[in-house]
Amino acid sequence: DVNFNKEKVINRGFSEAFIELISMITTSADQEKIKKTSTKTVKSLIDSFTMSDEKFVNDMYLVNFDVNFNKKNTLKFFEKENIFPSIPQKKKILLIPVLVDLQLNQISIFNDNVFYNSWNLNKERFFLLEYILPTEDIEDVNFILENRGSIEEYDFKKTIAKYDLDDSIIIIIYKNYEELKVLSKIRINKSLKIENQTFKKANIKDSKSLGKILRNLKNTYENHWKDINKINTSIKVPLNISLDTSEYKKVLKFENTIDDLDLV
Repeated sequence: DVNFNKEKVINRGFSEAFIELISMITTSADQEKIKKTSTKTVKSLIDSFTMSDEKFVNDMYLVNFDVNFNKKNTLKFFEKENIFPSIPQKKKILLIPVLVDLQLNQISIFNDNVFYNSWNLNKERFFLLEYILPTEDIEDVNFILENRGSIEEYDFKKTIAKYDLDDSIIIIIYKNYEELKVLSKIRINKSLKIENQTFKKANIKDSKSLGKILRNLKNTYENHWKDINKINTSIKVPLNISLDTSEYKKVLKFENTIDDLDLV
């Protein structure tokens, strides 16, 4: 309409880009500290931006918005806020969700398991973990059913061995009426971490309720992966290098290379 303000759209684009950036390289707790960062501060971290495919559709303004943040300035901003960002490294990981219905005394593993069916339906661009779900295999079903009495201790090695992946997450979900207790065995980089979570009034038949639970679990695993890849920019390590000053071109090339490095 006549009051359309493009500057407001651009400022919103900067804010959305900043939220997506911190969602990718900081943990959930650190995101809470800086998600309300002022537009002025966000602008100071930006190198450039582009807008393309602008159009109006049914009185709605649509545009593709790409933002490039300055790495050095952004890292300095995080350090000032006492936040250690992570290297945004993608990783494929095997995920095996096992649903144990305590009311029905029943174990669900594959297609009759709502967590298996729904896990990869909604993906965020800023998620770093790509989940590989096992294909339905009667042998795996039999292994799990044979060990149903000690499912928490079962190592799933025979199932994991079928996939060319070094890392895995085993999720045991205990359902009792509308309460869920979730045990997660997160094995990444040959280290094991155990997480226990409880969800009250969890109606897994309701898409919104299930979506919140899935998002919570995925954030837990994303945070663990980010913790592994954190960069501690507060640690300063001196590096002494000797160059022959008569080799002017080599010295200049060295200085330019150092200047381009993010953490130097």
